[in-house]
Amino acid sequence: MDVACISYKETGAFSPTVIDYLEDKPELKTFYSHRPTFDGFADFLEHKKVVADRELLADTLDDQYQLIEKYARIWDPEFSIPQPVQQNIKRLRLPDTYTITTGHQLNIFAGPLYFIYKIVSAIKLAQQLKAQFPDKNFVPVYWMASEDHDFAEINYTTIGGKKVHWWFEATGATGRIHPETMRQALNQYKGVLGMEHHGPELAAIVETAYTRFDRLADATRYMVNALFGQYGLIIIDADNKQLKKQFAPIIERDIIEQNSFKNITTTNEELVKQGVHIQVNPREINFFYLKGHLRERLVFEDNLYKVLNTDITFTEAELKQEIALNPERFSPNVVMRPLYQECILPNIAYIGGGAEVVYWLELKSNFDHYQIDFPILILRNSGLVVRKESAAKIKRMELTPADLFKPTDILKNIWIKRHSEHNLSLQTEWKELTGLFTHLKEKAAKIDPTLGPSTEAIQARLKKAIDNLEKKLVKAERNNYHTRLEQIEQIKDELFPKDSLQERNENFGLLYVKWGQQFINELIRNFEPLDFEFSVLTEA
Repeated sequence: MDVACISYKETGAFSPTVIDYLEDKPELKTFYSHRPTFDGFADFLEHKKVVADRELLADTLDDQYQLIEKYARIWDPEFSIPQPVQQNIKRLRLPDTYTITTGHQLNIFAGPLYFIYKIVSAIKLAQQLKAQFPDKNFVPVYWMASEDHDFAEINYTTIGGKKVHWWFEATGATGRIHPETMRQALNQYKGVLGMEHHGPELAAIVETAYTRFDRLADATRYMVNALFGQYGLIIIDADNKQLKKQFAPIIERDIIEQNSFKNITTTNEELVKQGVHIQVNPREINFFYLKGHLRERLVFEDNLYKVLNTDITFTEAELKQEIALNPERFSPNVVMRPLYQECILPNIAYIGGGAEVVYWLELKSNFDHYQIDFPILILRNSGLVVRKESAAKIKRMELTPADLFKPTDILKNIWIKRHSEHNLSLQTEWKELTGLFTHLKEKAAKIDPTLGPSTEAIQARLKKAIDNLEKKLVKAERNNYHTRLEQIEQIKDELFPKDSLQERNENFGLLYVKWGQQFINELIRNFEPLDFEFSVLTEA
């Protein structure tokens, strides 16, 4: 692929807060720790305090991967965990090994493209940090949001413009759901893939993932490992008793003292003053009670800790005992999950989308309260993949990469003004009229000073008329270029389905069918995590 890069700001697809963060606006400096640069990493690595139990982490990962291997070998005796994964788990036991983490829900078939882009960003950044700091090891990690219970956000994907839906009524943590009811969605997805090029290869991966495992978390691990295991990606399922046991002291303190609620609420008030749109708001208690297929909020009412929509209650003493004996039953919500992550991983960077970067800015005061290092925030790479056929149209239309991100109507008008044989702009004429009105206002003021506002009102009405006339000129010329403008619509519809970024809608499947593992190799080759530019990737 050939790559052209444009600034995130130029795309118009990212929030002002994200742009301010990337541009190092001083107003945001108190809401994060270190800048996302090699210098920032060098400074962070000098004093990074790892609170994670490295041996426990590595042992837990070994157990999780051995379970996958055990299941896989039932139908494939030759299956084994990739050597780069095994080596990285071993490296996690070493004091100079650090993780680069990204996280996401367990979207079926890997959901939209940005699921893939997040992981590629983590892999590439780990490689670049190793080159920059060769005396240390950097391990890319995909944190499965296996405890999330919002099934409606993960039970579909769109491939080739067709929505594939897993019709099922699910409750509780999505990672614990059995994928046995996915057959209709699986057949539909495989049907879209077809049998060309790498279609059978990907079909086999998803067939195995969603029919051979009895938990969606394990199915997702198998699929993601098949795509990224060769790069040493570590996949962690933190829905685990031993890992939660390490976090138990903070679970207890935060539920009883409500520290996260106080800290994050205060931070949010400060961010609002900076004009930041708040992404998440904390609750008094930021944990769910997780048991079997139950995941319900904990609340404090009538001097008791209650699990909503159940008869389960705890006194403070009973709550402490439950946390001590069964820490796995306490599931952090969106504002506490990052703290849990940083407690059990030797992590130095978190890679997320625009909304994630903003909500992490809300959290630093809570990290400071619990004396846990705040990771460096990295906006994940974004990409637009352009087929060779579309690239030819774009070239014929003389459109730039930045043009592609403009709204369709605006892009049409720009194109018409660039290519029309006529000058459709009336700016020169208006400039001349402005000079005339300056003379008229002076003349009117000499006769009667009160005539100034009347003259200005006439000027304003004329400006509106001139603008309308210019629009009519452009519209008339658009009719003369009807066929060419239809091509702009076709290009936009293909690259920006539903007037949104391709990466937020389209699944990776058809791109993998066409290029296979080379597609991921090309993403890793072209993405630059610390450049913070949008990549337009064109098939060569």
